[in-house]
Amino acid sequence: MSEKIEWVLNRMPGSDDAQLVVMALENVEKAKAFHRTFPQYGVTPLAKLDGMAARLGLGGLYVKDESYRFGLNAFKVLGGSFAMARYIAQEMGRDVSEMTYDYLTSDQFREDFGQATFFTATDGNHGRGVAWAANKLHQRAVVHMPKGSTKTRFDNIAREGAEVTIEEVNYDDCVRMAAAEAAQTEHGVVVQDTAWEGYEEIPSWIMQGYGTMAAEAAEQLRTLEVNRPTHVFVQAGVGSLASSMVGFFANLFPTCPPKFVIMEAAAADCLYQGAKAADGNPRVVGGDLKTIMAGLACGEPNTIGWDILRNHADAFLSCPDWVAANGMRRLAAPVKGDPSVTSGESGAVGMGVIDAIMSDSAYAELREALELDGSSQVLLFSTEGDTDPERYAQIVWDGAWAK
Repeated sequence: MSEKIEWVLNRMPGSDDAQLVVMALENVEKAKAFHRTFPQYGVTPLAKLDGMAARLGLGGLYVKDESYRFGLNAFKVLGGSFAMARYIAQEMGRDVSEMTYDYLTSDQFREDFGQATFFTATDGNHGRGVAWAANKLHQRAVVHMPKGSTKTRFDNIAREGAEVTIEEVNYDDCVRMAAAEAAQTEHGVVVQDTAWEGYEEIPSWIMQGYGTMAAEAAEQLRTLEVNRPTHVFVQAGVGSLASSMVGFFANLFPTCPPKFVIMEAAAADCLYQGAKAADGNPRVVGGDLKTIMAGLACGEPNTIGWDILRNHADAFLSCPDWVAANGMRRLAAPVKGDPSVTSGESGAVGMGVIDAIMSDSAYAELREALELDGSSQVLLFSTEGDTDPERYAQIVWDGAWAK
């Protein structure tokens, strides 16, 4: 496996772009309205790193800090909770706008709907979000985690009252396990952000739920007098988050979209491999998918997300683990005067990437291709905080996974 960041510009033929409508602004507005009904809801901070931007030769650098989301230390709950609400609304023949937090947690709702069992596979953050939402709404949750999952992340999910297991298989096989069990369970449903043929509705709702984060960031940038980011860097596992962010900003700025850079863990770089093949077809990466970026350790693309990315992404990057580790350290101790961001392994890869591109001559060609310079306004998403505090300390304090 290369110790360099591998990259490829998007040369794939476009499709009819039929999936972009999933992230239409009105769909994201519905998700935002739903999330605002939660008493735990609050807009997460957008860290403005002026010192770091100046050091790297950028016009501006902004990091959406999801470590504050609903007290869960990660963004994932946005997708799972909205998908559950839309599923329940559909089952009841009602509109999602009626699915407020107060109603969903009421005795009346229990009487009207009863109880479903939500199955999911996770490395930690998504499962915790589904378990938390199920717990709040008095529903059942069953969560399967892939081999190598940490006890801390297991315990966080179990604490929300879910039935949790760590299996001796990889993430993609855990997804298949959850789907099979849901099919055999009365009122069982899979809440997974990866889509496949015949399973596309719930993943599209999850993507819309993630849109709340993008919509907040766009509004926060406007208050900083940045009408439009010139570059959006977003990490990818199956590609649901990435395509959600790309889809939202492509719909928000249809005539002049930002440049979109998609970043993956080298051990699970299915989107990069698809872009490298350049024929428009997705690729699958198998094996153990061993990386510190647990949230990105997914080898099979979301088919909806892939379609959005092949039409709108500008570049795909395959990143060794040191990139994320460097990003964590730089966000924890940025340039004096900049706010510190506690960012976990899957959250910090964007900071590691932008630092490498702007600081290392080995990536000069990529820097030029992306037109990154002193006028660039760059948006990153720190999608998780220190969800595994022990490993966070090893990396940030002890220097583990240095280049």
